Amino acid sequence: MTKNVILELLLPFLGTSLGAGCVFFLKRGMNLLVQRALTGFAAGVMVAASIWSLLLPAMEQAEDMGQWAFFPAVVGFWLGILFLLILDRTIPHLHQNSSQPEGPHTRLKRTTMLVLAVTLHNIPEGMAVGVVLAGWMAGNGGITAAGTLALSIGIAIQNFPEGAIISMPLQAEGVGKGRAFLYGVLSGIVEPLAAVLTMLAAGLILPALPYLLGFAAGAMIYVVVEQLIPEASAGEHSNLGTMFFAAGFTIMLALDVALG
Repeated sequence: MTKNVILELLLPFLGTSLGAGCVFFLKRGMNLLVQRALTGFAAGVMVAASIWSLLLPAMEQAEDMGQWAFFPAVVGFWLGILFLLILDRTIPHLHQNSSQPEGPHTRLKRTTMLVLAVTLHNIPEGMAVGVVLAGWMAGNGGITAAGTLALSIGIAIQNFPEGAIISMPLQAEGVGKGRAFLYGVLSGIVEPLAAVLTMLAAGLILPALPYLLGFAAGAMIYVVVEQLIPEASAGEHSNLGTMFFAAGFTIMLALDVALG
């Protein structure tokens, strides 16, 4: 595994950790409007990454199937949706600005369930990085080194506010700065782990690569629709989340095209 691959595996985790570090520099909890703006931004990045970095390459790799080139992307997409649906139903978690936990009943602390919610969110992002890197390492012409870097940078950018969104509200609830930072970091460690596992799976079954690309896209879109968009739109009506969604989408689009 080259240094560049290791760097791209760790970039998203670094983004989360740097964001969690905001707890040491910002005295007050994060303003609700700022949270909504950052959440909308993250949603925009994930939607753009799902299209340009995952679904389109999946269909390009299956072009030898002719009119059925969409099939692996569609099947993988739905498997990703169902996978996140199962995790959503079986792992107890609590979304930001919500008082009602989701998943099975548990006695876990509120802080733990907040971290689990972000961890669930981070799994498909790690898978996306892993499967794209696996495609590039396998010499697939549809995936370039610059394209894999664009995806890692894009996810790292949107992970920065995510790290802050998890650590700062925890501090506002009375958790010490050190522990709040640690919780934020732990929520992101799942990304390189998911990436490595996905790379191993893709390496063992290379024909499954288009399906895995679609799978990662479906999992990311599930998170966007089920978690991020509702959080960006919660509370008093505002177009802030929508505008930042557009900003995140166009930045990721530009990164993918400019670097890819």
